[in-house]
Amino acid sequence: MRSLGRWLLWLVLAGLALQLFFLARIALMVAVDPTSTAFMRSEAWRIAGASLQSDKDWRWSHHWVPDAQISPHLKRAVIASEDAGFTDHRGVDWGAIEGAWQKNERRQQLAEKRAARQPAQPAREPKVVGGSTITQQLAKNLLLSGERQLLRKGQELVLTLMLEALLDKRRILEIYLNSVEWGEGIFGAEAASQRYFNKPAGKLSPHEAARLAVMLPSPKFFETRQGSAYLARRTGTIVARMGGVALP
Repeated sequence: MRSLGRWLLWLVLAGLALQLFFLARIALMVAVDPTSTAFMRSEAWRIAGASLQSDKDWRWSHHWVPDAQISPHLKRAVIASEDAGFTDHRGVDWGAIEGAWQKNERRQQLAEKRAARQPAQPAREPKVVGGSTITQQLAKNLLLSGERQLLRKGQELVLTLMLEALLDKRRILEIYLNSVEWGEGIFGAEAASQRYFNKPAGKLSPHEAARLAVMLPSPKFFETRQGSAYLARRTGTIVARMGGVALP
């Protein structure tokens, strides 16, 4: 029993040390721009490995730009598309999470009914909708792996609260826009703006900004489907919403 107690104590101490490490990393971001995220590094390894196996050209684009060099249109578009309550919540939008949970349940029920009516057809997994805020997405990409585990989700919540406690909303949005994925090997607003519109991120028009924002949930998918009717329709919807978005 004494040995078990020591092991439990070491586990607790290790967990506390990890949280202090994360806290220090986030505190440093108050003044220092992060050069990369955990997700970016994992993608770099994946793309590098794939290029070696297939002899394809390595493609990687990421260039940090300060908040003042990112178009206000893009900031409004991303908030309107990804997290309408960004300036009001404290990192977690419980209403959005509940709504996403209910929508996923309805989609699962519809998928089960479809499978019962057409047993000979291969079953399709229903699309899962998330309710993550911009801060939660940043917490996940910044310091965590992409694995979907209960323990990792708990750590994501802790990191979200740390980000909200130590950084203001403007800084959170700045880091998010400079690190989020916008296609295969394309990270950050500047790289995305140059890739899709051949212009700096500060020069994006409202329509261009909205189009980039709509790509965010599935950037690799929309990268190869720029003529998508959904992309055009959803872009118009976001443009209409942008006027009512207040920036932090």
